[in-house]
Amino acid sequence: MNKNIALTIIAAALMFSNAFAKDIELQSPDKKIKISIAVTDKITWSIKQGTTAILQASQLAMILKNNVKLGVNPVLQHQKLSHHNNLLLADIPVKSKKIINNYNELKLDFKGNYSLYFRAYDDGVAYRFETHLGEALIEVENEIADFNFGINNRVFWPQETDPNFLSHFESLYKDSTLNAFSSQQHAALPMLVYAESGIKMLVSEADLYDYPNLFLFGTGSDKLTAGFPKNIGESRLVGDRGIKITRLENHMAKTSGQRKFPWRSIAICPADKDLLVNNLTYKLSSPSVLTDTKWIKPGKVAWDWWNDNNIYGVDFKAGINTKTYQYYIDFAAKFGLEYIMLDEGWTRTTKDLTHTTADINIKEIIDYGKSKNVGVWLWTLWGPLDQDMDNILALYKKWGAVGIKVDFMARADQYMVNFYERVAATAAKHMLMVDLHGAYKPVGLNHKYPNVLSYEGVRGLENNKWSAEITPAHNVTLPFIRMAAGPMDYTPGAMINANKKNFSIVYSEPMSMGTRAHQVAMYVMYESPLQMLADNPSNYLKDTLCTRFIARIPTVWDETIALAGKVSEYALIARKNGSKWYISGMTDWNSRSIEQQLFFLDGQTYHMDILSDGINADRHAADYKISDLKVTKNDKINIKMEKGGGWCAILTPVQ
Repeated sequence: MNKNIALTIIAAALMFSNAFAKDIELQSPDKKIKISIAVTDKITWSIKQGTTAILQASQLAMILKNNVKLGVNPVLQHQKLSHHNNLLLADIPVKSKKIINNYNELKLDFKGNYSLYFRAYDDGVAYRFETHLGEALIEVENEIADFNFGINNRVFWPQETDPNFLSHFESLYKDSTLNAFSSQQHAALPMLVYAESGIKMLVSEADLYDYPNLFLFGTGSDKLTAGFPKNIGESRLVGDRGIKITRLENHMAKTSGQRKFPWRSIAICPADKDLLVNNLTYKLSSPSVLTDTKWIKPGKVAWDWWNDNNIYGVDFKAGINTKTYQYYIDFAAKFGLEYIMLDEGWTRTTKDLTHTTADINIKEIIDYGKSKNVGVWLWTLWGPLDQDMDNILALYKKWGAVGIKVDFMARADQYMVNFYERVAATAAKHMLMVDLHGAYKPVGLNHKYPNVLSYEGVRGLENNKWSAEITPAHNVTLPFIRMAAGPMDYTPGAMINANKKNFSIVYSEPMSMGTRAHQVAMYVMYESPLQMLADNPSNYLKDTLCTRFIARIPTVWDETIALAGKVSEYALIARKNGSKWYISGMTDWNSRSIEQQLFFLDGQTYHMDILSDGINADRHAADYKISDLKVTKNDKINIKMEKGGGWCAILTPVQ
């Protein structure tokens, strides 16, 4: 071959290669966030906030059966940039009723019939795969989703331990650094990572359907890698709700070849408090498929399980029986609570979901509730429900139940993800609401199916019955991390409260760490359209002043404003429902005094009712004080919280 021709061919090849090796850029609408995508022998993405790199080049790819590798030696064929700006109206508003959905999107089409979508919002970024491989099923054996932060950043690590990803996903958050975690250690999402500049990055996923959950593994360095539950090939039941896996499939998903895959997302927040109002998961998720949502009614629940049905001062034997639940209904009606819950124990067995125990007359309980305008929720174990879902839920609807609490899923594989959607869809068919317990984090199901009101997936109040882990510091970590993903059924409301030295573990008459005001503040701080009153109705009836204050707080919000906060230290937030505003403050084991201007109010004068820590709350944690004053937007108020304390206010316009 002529030497000059050979050099020309090589030069042309290098020019072609370099053309596609050049970064493709996507900016957020406010131009503060920039995604750079490099297409070489692989696909990587990196992120800058302003001029600061916060994510170094990180690979993304999908590996299908027969060694089909999407994103390896890619050939880019087409790219399309688009801008979108629309208003989302939440059927069941968790953070806010109106959500601005403003983003730039880049679609990259590759040879091999697959695409990648990237989105840049002013408060976060995301990407997802799409395949165009026909309707026939494909097997996904692995997905590469690296997060290379480049520096040994601070991380709040949501610890998981089971190698098969069997878990209730009730994370404690280990405050550490990235390189402290090896390839043998994995974490659930959301995960909070700090950039060197102080920028907060919350890694999660959204729009997850027919595919397993994403987990992140350490590498002993500043990079995290993805891991996923494989599909279960063979297993056996342990007891009524456990599982022993005896064989795993080679694939993690068997799914349609013509589909979009879940978003891998990073919320980007300059200040800690910005995490309190980040709505990225909701914005990335599929819109509602329900045409009628008027029957979906958020509200508060008189809950039985945490307090062990331990009512007192009555002339009948307390327990799982008709009279006890009628007592719960009377309590709910007295304080305007919308619901009661029959938790585990009401069915003949946990596997027989259509017959009650001898001491429960379900028709009598539900009819009594209707006479008092109190709806009844029913607990179910997930496995037996899965066996005959449509008939069981049709029966519950016939009885007059309003919703189901589905429990002990404790898995995150493809089958379980599909089970969540089947529950949501079948419950909607029968006009039943849903509360998911023993559940992984929210990933947008409540956007597509607004009858899904809440999820557990949080180490909440119930753990006080057997551990000393639910500290005030834990409680003020949750709003910045777990709650950013979506509704959080923490189940607040303890009426027996203890400071650090007086706390003790008591299963049947449990207490909380921190003050009474700390517990009350949770009703504004913690987002859950279905919000529990976890303690004993008899305890609430002994302190009607506090109980009536809690009863006045709604469970959905038209608007939320983050006022101040620092992860694991304190949080201060304001929310609006109708014409009223609500303010909540919570702190760790450090006392605080915060000066806060009420800039978010309109021009009216407001009457502010306050429940705050009492003067002796440092000695007796249940001590609280109720006070009131008139305020306007020009006023600055002092929010004082004792150790493990809280502060809560209800602001009503003066007529």
